[in-house]
Amino acid sequence: MEDHRIIELYWQKNADAISETSSKYGAYCFTIADHILHSAEDSEECVNDTWLHAWNAMPPQRPNMLRMFLARITRSLSVNRFNARSAEKRSGGEINLVLDELADCLAGGTDVEAEYKARELEQCIRRFVRGLPERDGNVFVRRYFFTEPVTVIAERYGLTENHVAVILSRTRKKLGVKLAKEGYL
Repeated sequence: MEDHRIIELYWQKNADAISETSSKYGAYCFTIADHILHSAEDSEECVNDTWLHAWNAMPPQRPNMLRMFLARITRSLSVNRFNARSAEKRSGGEINLVLDELADCLAGGTDVEAEYKARELEQCIRRFVRGLPERDGNVFVRRYFFTEPVTVIAERYGLTENHVAVILSRTRKKLGVKLAKEGYL
């Protein structure tokens, strides 16, 4: 079923929206969750929670790209579950590596304007990624949005792991320069 029809089902509050979404995007969302959580049970729960969040979000939201809308929800739920799990017991995983790799590029802050600045930062990063050569942008997004392991990215693009690591390192440095220039660092 086409995405616009699925979205329309959500807007009509038709329960078929969830089954159609699960059928079309279940495996995709599970992969996103599993890259973060490394637990089939937790990943499945996050995917089911994704359908609930999508149900509650539409209306009023009408996503332009259902796939990315669901990816963002799944990723957010998975990171939250990972953080909750990590609070109980300190664990490793790809998400820790990803966050450590990005730590040098991002500045922390807890002032009143944090939410506004976070949105501005998000837009700045989005513009930065869109300005990258296509492959470099895709590698960056696969690593830092979808938290794919370097080995998977290398295989997907026919590169060596070292080449992917170099692309990511150079891109992080460029991002750091961009963020410094924009006043985020």
